[in-house]
Amino acid sequence: MDMTAMCDVAFLLLTFFILTAQFRSQEAAAVDPPSSISGIKVPDKDIMTIALDKEGKVYFGIDNQNNRIAMLDNVAAAKGLSFTDKEKKAFALMASFGVPISQLKSFLSLDNEQRMKVKQPGIPVDSTGAAAENELKDWVFNARKANNGLRIAIKGDSYSKFPNFKNVLSTLQAQNINKFNLITGTEAPPAGWTND
Repeated sequence: MDMTAMCDVAFLLLTFFILTAQFRSQEAAAVDPPSSISGIKVPDKDIMTIALDKEGKVYFGIDNQNNRIAMLDNVAAAKGLSFTDKEKKAFALMASFGVPISQLKSFLSLDNEQRMKVKQPGIPVDSTGAAAENELKDWVFNARKANNGLRIAIKGDSYSKFPNFKNVLSTLQAQNINKFNLITGTEAPPAGWTND
């Protein structure tokens, strides 16, 4: 039996799957969320993700590259900054980031390998005190300005402290955002459990 045609089909299928696969972008920080048995899935598109690592640092990202550039332009206009096309392209390729706005330009000027090695300090979320600096509200506001249909998902590390999570919630509630998804790891439901 001639296997030439079968090999051709196998390689065509393999090529198709490789070329159409979407690779996951590297996240700014490793976050190990707590597990739950919820059956609700987080949407695949039009999503804004706020992540908290175990140290309480906040990272931010949205899923669409065009929305990322529009959001960066909105923040630049609000803060009186300007970004080059190269910096905008670098920003569009980042799935998430955790850099204060004052350090963003220098962070984007690094090449991709250097950016991966830099430990990002997190986005400031402090809403209290005399020197309160809450840049998360600026990112959330300008991301929604770029795409009003974005859904918000919060992904917190299982070892993150509650006051850090509370700061993120306060930031969202100050903008009248009371509906969001919590991203958790999955675990098997106990015997007899139903999702009704």
